[in-house]
Amino acid sequence: MRTHLILWVAVLLFPLGLLAQDAYYFPDRNAVWMEKAATEVSLDDAKLKEAVSFARDNEYSGSRDLRRAILKGFEREPFHEILGPTKKRGGPAGLILKNGYLVAKWGDIRRVDMTFSVTKSFLSTMAGLAADQNLISSTGDLVGQYIWDGTFDGVHNSKITWSHLLQQNSDWSGSLWGIKDWADRPPREGGLDDWKYRELREPGTVMEYNDVRVNVLAYSLTHVWRKPMPLVLKEELMDKIGASTTWRWHGYKDAWTEIDGLKMKSVTGGGHSGGGIFISAEDMARFGLLFLNMGKWKDNQLISKEWIEEALTPSKPNPNYGYMWWLNQPGNRNWEGLPENIFYAAGFGGNFIVICPDEDLVIVTRWLEPGKIGEFMKLVYKALD
Repeated sequence: MRTHLILWVAVLLFPLGLLAQDAYYFPDRNAVWMEKAATEVSLDDAKLKEAVSFARDNEYSGSRDLRRAILKGFEREPFHEILGPTKKRGGPAGLILKNGYLVAKWGDIRRVDMTFSVTKSFLSTMAGLAADQNLISSTGDLVGQYIWDGTFDGVHNSKITWSHLLQQNSDWSGSLWGIKDWADRPPREGGLDDWKYRELREPGTVMEYNDVRVNVLAYSLTHVWRKPMPLVLKEELMDKIGASTTWRWHGYKDAWTEIDGLKMKSVTGGGHSGGGIFISAEDMARFGLLFLNMGKWKDNQLISKEWIEEALTPSKPNPNYGYMWWLNQPGNRNWEGLPENIFYAAGFGGNFIVICPDEDLVIVTRWLEPGKIGEFMKLVYKALD
């Protein structure tokens, strides 16, 4: 009798996705995302609408023609040019999930747009999958043990580990796809000679946001996987979380490499010279929901909990940064008054995927003025009071 009762309850709850092992709702591919009213999940409807209105009213001030926005945003870089695909952007858009259910949305959440450095969090996940499958034994390994084509030769570059690349504190020196590392986001002071002949920092000691070095990571992972990163992302993750078929991951026009006799495109980890991941807010939310649930989608553990915990460990040079995820630890990027275990992917132009474990929230914003994200998050949290 007891067995029959358990089965009867399971049959009733299964369509709602409320079985004990499914703490969250996970939408199937092409499904209409199940919505819940704010009051159904203990949120203040009026305050949530205030947060949404704020996101709508504070659009990123840069041009919707992203070629113009990119060239203006990075005009300090010597020899900077567009090397990969770009796309004119849409207007402000985003969504808020509570326990996986859609509780708020604004703008066109299915429009595919550039996502810039949000791509980095996807890229670091490719390293995580490689570690889970033992393609990389340890992030403490020297990258030169895996990539022996000269990319990590020399006294300095030979010291670089996977962890250094993932935390952006490698100070890798060289050029890739026609861009010098010293020409990418140079410091405010000095000129070409100062940047070119600077003193190299010991790997692991100083964080420097630098897309050339991120692209070195993408190149290295392409050789470890022996297939293009977009294919790895599709097969290992995006298909399994029911993502649409509309997202794309681009590299620079001449970023080709050869592996096993096959010519492959090496992608970028951002879009400040074009390229990177082009994706919808809905697909970004699926990726965020996977991380909210510690790498598990429905009954499938797609990324190990151990990797996610490692990826969210603060780096020594910058406690606000893990493996290409931003952390809400005390520091210069802290959202004061909000939980310290919040983590997020962030990209140029106000693209964010924010995960709030304590409140079971995933928040995606597109084209929100970047300096307003902290204020927006506080408004969202007011709706929880």
